[in-house]
Amino acid sequence: MVLVLIFALLSGCFLAALVGMLGRRRTIGFGWPFVLSLVFTPLVGLIIVLLSEKLPDGQKKGLGCIGGILAFLGFLCLLVFLLMLLGGGAMIAAL
Repeated sequence: MVLVLIFALLSGCFLAALVGMLGRRRTIGFGWPFVLSLVFTPLVGLIIVLLSEKLPDGQKKGLGCIGGILAFLGFLCLLVFLLMLLGGGAMIAAL
């Protein structure tokens, strides 16, 4: 049950990051769609991204400091998930 909850949280964060990546090529940028996708749902963030205007060709906004923070938190969550997965596998093998 706990692994399903962790998987749901990680997949929600991953989808929010994808919506934020789509926002990089628009005037809204990465940060607002990412935060709105985390607070509400990735669908709400996607609708907001699609309603914002596109940037001129050849121009895109960077991730700023949110990209580094997102990468660090994603790596940390992945490590915790793998440790829990391996710990659960060891408990099942002991039975």
